[in-house]
Amino acid sequence: MDGELLILHAGRHSGRLETVLSAAREGRRSQVWSRLEGPLENRRVLFAVPLDGSGVNHELYSLLAYLRTHPDCLRGCVGGVLADGTGDLYTKSAGRELVLAASLAGCAFPGRPLVEATGDLRNFTVQAKNAGCSLEEAYRRAAADLVRRVLDFAPPRRQRPKLLVLHASSRRTSNTLALWSRCQERLERACEITEIGLRNGTLADCAGCPYTACLHFGERGDCFYGGVMVEEVYPAVRAADGVVLLCPNYNDALPANLTAAVNRLTALYRAAPFEDTAVFAVVVSGYSGGDIVASQVVSAMNMNKGFWLPPQFAMLETANDAGTAVKLPGIEERLERFSGNILEQLSGRR
Repeated sequence: MDGELLILHAGRHSGRLETVLSAAREGRRSQVWSRLEGPLENRRVLFAVPLDGSGVNHELYSLLAYLRTHPDCLRGCVGGVLADGTGDLYTKSAGRELVLAASLAGCAFPGRPLVEATGDLRNFTVQAKNAGCSLEEAYRRAAADLVRRVLDFAPPRRQRPKLLVLHASSRRTSNTLALWSRCQERLERACEITEIGLRNGTLADCAGCPYTACLHFGERGDCFYGGVMVEEVYPAVRAADGVVLLCPNYNDALPANLTAAVNRLTALYRAAPFEDTAVFAVVVSGYSGGDIVASQVVSAMNMNKGFWLPPQFAMLETANDAGTAVKLPGIEERLERFSGNILEQLSGRR
């Protein structure tokens, strides 16, 4: 329903969360549901998640179970997450778990879709200082801004989308690259595709320059450490409508060079927000754990760097020996679906 916000409660809320939700809803048409009882379509949804000191919320787990077992149950929806905790931990992990499940169920998310409130609200210290307000007021403003962005979000559409593919794999042995090659065959007539391999040479990781130094270099499209990030990746990211990360599962984590590349995007992000750029991922695990790597893409690229997250943004497969991924049962249908989704999200057509 256009212009209407659906607030989906996942558990009994504290007085603080209720106050923040009331302020964020003020002047807007909204509904409040205590649970998701069936599929939604084309709705704007704010997931409101309270957490106690343990980080355990049984209603949240029930919601996750429903999303994970009902593909496409959020088709056409746009979402955001408000996580309110009583301690310092678990708000972000709960948020990214929910965003991953909702994306795979068909929900899109604008960049920075999570507002998290720790028990003492110290995580709003910088925002409060910058705005000259209290921690409580900074929290309220962040929640209201999230509601606005969820309601206003409209994915950019391009006639011939530009895709940037980043990887750090060997073409000879990589199942992940093999799967992407099949996707590229399906997309290259409709998209302009740039591929950058970060495997060879040295890619220095971010060492945490002071904010002012990072901003100074970022405003020039530069970084103190230079190299392939500045010479190739920065210009390609700026030009891209979508970034595809090819992510073999290394010890339940992104490959080191991809992690370094994400960290190094900070300088560019400070000067050129990525809110109009989508992020996709191909994740291949030798044994298990693809969801762990996909959730890292969610938190690093969508929650932290502000790329928007399309529905079904990730292709998750399990294959061990080289060459086995392209022989998995049903793989051609999944490749067709994933490639078609990339084109649909970026151009509006399949």
